[in-house]
Amino acid sequence: MTLTQLEYLLSVDTYRHFATAAEKCFVTQPTLSMQIQKLEEELGVQVFDRSRVPVRPTELGKEVIAQARVAVAEFKKIEELVKVQRDGITGELRIGVIPTLAPYLVPLFITSFIQKYPKVHVTIQELVTSSIVENLRLELLDVGLLVTPLHDKTIVEVPLFYEAFVGYLHPSHPLAKNETITAEAIDPAELWLLNDGHCFRSQVLQLCNRAKGIRNVHLDYESGSLETLKRIVETQSGMTLLPELSVQDMSDEKKAMIRPFAEPQPLREVSLVVHRSFLKKKLIEALRDEIFAHVPDGLKERHPVRVVKIK
Repeated sequence: MTLTQLEYLLSVDTYRHFATAAEKCFVTQPTLSMQIQKLEEELGVQVFDRSRVPVRPTELGKEVIAQARVAVAEFKKIEELVKVQRDGITGELRIGVIPTLAPYLVPLFITSFIQKYPKVHVTIQELVTSSIVENLRLELLDVGLLVTPLHDKTIVEVPLFYEAFVGYLHPSHPLAKNETITAEAIDPAELWLLNDGHCFRSQVLQLCNRAKGIRNVHLDYESGSLETLKRIVETQSGMTLLPELSVQDMSDEKKAMIRPFAEPQPLREVSLVVHRSFLKKKLIEALRDEIFAHVPDGLKERHPVRVVKIK
C-alpha cells in the first residue's frame, strides 16, 4: 500500500469517475485504475462498485476511504509544517460561504486579508450549508463560513460571532407601530421567505413555528436572495426577517423599517467550519483572526443567550 494509491483512491471517491480522477491526478486512466486494483487485491476487498454509474464505493469501501482520508491528511501535515516554516503563509485557500452571509461578511475582511497575505490565492464560492459540508469532506474546500451548530461529527466548528435576527416591515404592517417585535406576534403567513435549502429559512420557520404551535405556514413567495426579500417588502407589503449584518449599510430611510426583537433577542451562531482532519492550519487561523478583527464589536461581544436552531 502506497500513499500514491491512497491519493488515487480519494480522487475516484471525490469525482466518482475514473477518467476525471486520473486527469486531476495528472496520470493516465489505465495507470490510476491499475494502482487502485493493486490496492484492492492487497487488501482483499473491493473498494468501488464499478457496475454503477457514477462509480460508487462499496459499504466496506466507504470505511476504507474514510481512513485513507485521515492517513493522507496526516502525511500532508508534515509537508505543511515544513512549508510554513520555510515560506510563511502561502498557497491556496478555498472558502465556501452561505449566501445569507457572503455579501455582508466577505467585504469586511477580504481586502485586508489579501493585502496582509499576498502569497495566498483565495477562492470563494457561495454555497448552501449541505454543499459546503460535502465539499469539505471531499477536500474541494478548505474552510466554510456558515451558521451552526450542525451537530455533525465529521466537522469542527469554531464560533466567530452571534448575529441577531431583525424584522424588516412595510410601513403599513400592523407591527410597524411597535418599537420591538416578538416571535409570538408574527403571523408566519405574512412572512416573505427564502427558498428551501437555506439555513436562514429553516431558522425563521423554527422561530415562528415555535410561537405558533402546529399552525401551517402559507408561503406566497419564496426567493433565493435576501436583497430580493427586502425589495418585496419595500414595494409590496408584509415583512421578512433578516440577519443583522445585512442591514448594516442601509440608508436611514430603510433603517426606519427595521424592528429589533425584544430581549432576549434570537441569534444565529456564525462559525468557521473545517473537516475534522483539516490541513492548512496556519492559513485558516490567519483567516479566523482577520474575520474577527473586522466584525462589528457588538456582534463579537454578544453572549449566546438565545441561539435559534437549524432544523
